[in-house]
Amino acid sequence: MVKRTTHADSLCGVARPLDAIGDWWSLLIIRDAFDGLRRFGEFQRSLGLAKNILSVRLRNLVTHGILHMGPASDGSAHREYVLTEKGRGLFPLLVALRQWGDEFFFDPQEAHAVLVEKKTGAPIPKLEIRARSGRTLAPEDTVVMHPSREARRKRSGTAGTTSSR
Repeated sequence: MVKRTTHADSLCGVARPLDAIGDWWSLLIIRDAFDGLRRFGEFQRSLGLAKNILSVRLRNLVTHGILHMGPASDGSAHREYVLTEKGRGLFPLLVALRQWGDEFFFDPQEAHAVLVEKKTGAPIPKLEIRARSGRTLAPEDTVVMHPSREARRKRSGTAGTTSSR
């Protein structure tokens, strides 16, 4: 089996989380956890995933602090997987992915699952990225600011050394 590359030292806020959630099974497990699934068997039935693969993905999500494994809420001997604060922080990402999928992967009249507000039953409004002023931002309105070389050296523990780059 090929060893996966890690992004643990990346300065990119997109690359680094991919070590935790960078495969489709992990995102589907997280989706199911938001839908209330908690037990290994529930995830397995929902996803139809082989037990060994599910076990590895759940362990990775626990290791990265996205899920917490604890005793069953009903007092039984089972263990449950519960989203942590870090895991719940993925909600906007899943909403954005769902809305992007709704827009680009279904025909306009094709039936599909829709995320709605529980209280009203109304579909969730499309997520928008806004400036501090409140105006909507498009990709061309943004730029990624990379840290200076000095900040990178401090982060890597090589402050005070010279670099040929």
